[in-house]
Amino acid sequence: MREKPHQQLIYLPSADADALAECLVALANADGGLIVLGLDDNGKPADEIWDEEAEGALRAAVMQCRPPVVTRWQRIEAPHGDLIGIQIPRSADLHTLADGRVLVREGRENRPITGQALRQLAGNRTVAEYEAETVPGADRDDLSAEIIAEYLAKREARGLSNIGSLDQLLFEIGATDRDNNPTVAGTLLFSAKPHIFLPQSGVVFVKFSGTDPRGADGGIGYGRRDEIQGPLHHIVERTWNIIWEEMRVGAHVRGLQREEVPEYPRFAVREAIVNAICHRDYHIKGRRIEVRMYDDRMEIISPGGLPGYMTLDNLVEEHFSRNPRIVGGLYQWGYIEELGLGIDRMIEEMAEAGHPPPSFDATPYSFTVTLRSERERPASPKWAHSMNERQVRALTFVRENGSITNRDYQYLCPSVSAETLRRDLADLVSRGILLKIGSKKGTHYILK
Repeated sequence: MREKPHQQLIYLPSADADALAECLVALANADGGLIVLGLDDNGKPADEIWDEEAEGALRAAVMQCRPPVVTRWQRIEAPHGDLIGIQIPRSADLHTLADGRVLVREGRENRPITGQALRQLAGNRTVAEYEAETVPGADRDDLSAEIIAEYLAKREARGLSNIGSLDQLLFEIGATDRDNNPTVAGTLLFSAKPHIFLPQSGVVFVKFSGTDPRGADGGIGYGRRDEIQGPLHHIVERTWNIIWEEMRVGAHVRGLQREEVPEYPRFAVREAIVNAICHRDYHIKGRRIEVRMYDDRMEIISPGGLPGYMTLDNLVEEHFSRNPRIVGGLYQWGYIEELGLGIDRMIEEMAEAGHPPPSFDATPYSFTVTLRSERERPASPKWAHSMNERQVRALTFVRENGSITNRDYQYLCPSVSAETLRRDLADLVSRGILLKIGSKKGTHYILK
């Protein structure tokens, strides 16, 4: 092809999934464009690429994009034979790669961006806007006056006065548009039966009788199944109550006082529920939030991958909301104690109760939090409150194995730089939590 690569045109000589994923994200975050396979940077033919090879690379590349990038396959006529083209439209979402990198196409380069440039790009995208769309078939009368009154009372209890008309307030918090039509956020927060308009809302709770979804005979293995519907604050309460009914409760005796010890820390469970309800992708219409309770663990599965620039490695340090209006609503209801600190405290509560830290798993279409119920080690002391998630993971490893090396720590946190991990361990040594033994390659750390 005579045309040189530019802002909206990329040539790739081979069907390499990693390179293709970078191009998909860069174009989607910029102005969109066309990727042509089988040409070098000068537009000259490279290796021949078969359709099956290109299709496999494209599938693998899309799986690396968060959220997945929309693509369109097309044939391109060329003097030496047809070529494979992949058209990418400009996306309304902010896309990242699976490793957390954000790329933007600038001229002939796919440029990584961070810091202020990343925040500016995120601010210019319309991620999280589905909650602001109006709901077909719903009108202002579908928002419950009783639920709204309860919400207003909660706001006033938090010291927020309600100035102006009710309709103006509902518009300001994103519950309605300027024409007084209910939005997705408003319907979920204030409709008595939001599932009539948004059947994907709600939670499905399933309690399995063992550690596997299947029973001993290979059939259905659950003993209880509940479908929880209604406005979001009711869903939070009802889901929590069902989990509490199914949780095992033990006891400790301190002096003459008997203290109940639930199977899972209360805050960790409630935070996992609230996070799933706040941050799920309500645009996905075919699936609800699922809570699966087994004998040894609980899984909270939320439809939709991690939003924006969030990755598994920056969950504690970074914060990005897909549904800020829903988050704000549940904060006013009192179900979010302090914005942005829930996961930190969830990790601390699990560690203090003697459980392993929560585990997180993300795919392009779902996010899962797993809480494990075993208590194979003593409860963590109060200094666990001042540790980050990586350090909690390191201390868990030391408790289970007796010591930890820099290589062990890098294996536990493969996506974190060696220098950051070295500082983590040095911090634990300086605070008297770990003791450094040996030097150079023989260095290892034990509990002090």
